[in-house]
Formats: sequence, structure tokens, C-alpha cells
Amino acid sequence: MLPVSIVQQIGLGVLFALAVVWTVGLTRMLRRGRYEAALWRDQQEMRARYAPRERSARPGPEALPGRPELLGSVPRQTGPPGPPSECVQLSDAERTAFEGLVRQLTSRS
Repeated sequence: MLPVSIVQQIGLGVLFALAVVWTVGLTRMLRRGRYEAALWRDQQEMRARYAPRERSARPGPEALPGRPELLGSVPRQTGPPGPPSECVQLSDAERTAFEGLVRQLTSRS
């Protein structure tokens, strides 16, 4: 075994502690940046969704009221890189059949 002085051991301990602090700080900074970007993006979407529109303009699917159930860490799938959003109006019979299907699938899990 190589002789290691106490100064070298202290230096190694300090270097290791600094590496841990740097890693934790970097991880927190990156997560905070993603969270703030997601909040900003959601605010912009809500402003665009609920902005006053002309009465003559036909409202599209994005004009329908609804609370977006989005996670900040999951990237959006709509827009130019993703598939377009769709909105389908269901009849009462279709809605009832869909609710029955959802109940059936959730009772299995």
C-alpha cells in the first residue's frame, strides 16, 4: 500500500464533498428550470385558450373549456412536432357506451 498523508486524505474528502454538492445543485437547478418552463408554457396556453375571440369565428377544439391535466415533466405531444389535437362530439348513446367501457376496464385493474 502506498503511503498517503493526512493532507491528501483531507483533500480527497473535500473534493468528494464538493463533487456531491455540485451534483445535487446541478440536479436541482435543472429540475427547477423544467418546472418553471412548464408553468410558463401552461400560462401561455391558458391565456391563448381563454382570450376573447370574435363572434363570427367558429371555435375550434382548443377553444373548448377544460382544465389541462398535464405533468410538467412530460413533453407535449401537440403542435408542429406532434400529432394535431382532435375534438369529437359524442351522442348520448356513444357517451354512455364509452362510460361503460371505461368502468369495465378500470374494474379489471
